[in-house]
Amino acid sequence: MTAARKWTAQDVPDQTGRTAVVTGATSGIGFATAKELARHGAHVVLAVRDTGKAAVAAARIRAAVPRAELTVQRLDLADLGSVREAAKELADRCERIDVLLNNAGVMWTPEARTADGYELQFATNHLGHFALTGLLLDTLRATPGARAVTISSYVHRLARIDFADLNAERRYSRYRAYGQSKLANLMFSLELQRRLAAAGADTVAVAAHPGLAATGLGRDFPAAFHRIGPTLGPLFLQPADRGMLPGLRAATDPGVRGGQFYGPLGLTETRGHPGPVRTGGSARDPRVWRRLWEESERLTGVSYGI
Repeated sequence: MTAARKWTAQDVPDQTGRTAVVTGATSGIGFATAKELARHGAHVVLAVRDTGKAAVAAARIRAAVPRAELTVQRLDLADLGSVREAAKELADRCERIDVLLNNAGVMWTPEARTADGYELQFATNHLGHFALTGLLLDTLRATPGARAVTISSYVHRLARIDFADLNAERRYSRYRAYGQSKLANLMFSLELQRRLAAAGADTVAVAAHPGLAATGLGRDFPAAFHRIGPTLGPLFLQPADRGMLPGLRAATDPGVRGGQFYGPLGLTETRGHPGPVRTGGSARDPRVWRRLWEESERLTGVSYGI
């Protein structure tokens, strides 16, 4: 393994003076990423649905990083009204946003609809982040070298975008819906980068995936997974502070380029040190990127203007 493949959190450059907005920062890889960004001097905004949990998370971060500069922002990605309100507050509050880390998500949930009428996983994982990024784009573009980092999943390789049933109204599979939402995360990042580059913007879009990481996403797993998890989990899952490394590198490494995809470099990309990885074949058609983008603008009512 080369030195470049052994990138760790110790390689994060000084983040003093930079602002990072991290969605889903109360647990899992979001919390671990927020802590590392704060440790390296960034002002970190914990953008979360439950502000009570955010207060606990902030206290935990400050216990490890006494000088941590933290702000809590309420954000419910499953509610487009909340996304608009949070984006306005963030734009008013933050003179700059150097990193927007679109991390929050839900996984394998029972069938549910948001207040806007959308399938919960697609709405939370993709539409909410699509809207948030678009509403914060002016602030990102006004910040030299800003990055929009979106967390996908290696399971995007097994998924496809079903435009005939994008909102899972004909049939619902918790696995298919999750896979579609994470493929959408990756395609969104790729199309955002294409549009930013075409506009000559300094802002870049990058995607990442954590491999297999032990996080709170498993709370909605079927009962059988919970029964075998304590036995088999340690054999396959890496801890959150390792799973967060691809996203952390995508957010901070000076060598990162727009349009890249970061993940663990170990066998099957389930664990290992972070580095650039290839997208699955299902994510490589720019025509699908553009169609998903157009559908996302229509469903969210957020137009990027690029």
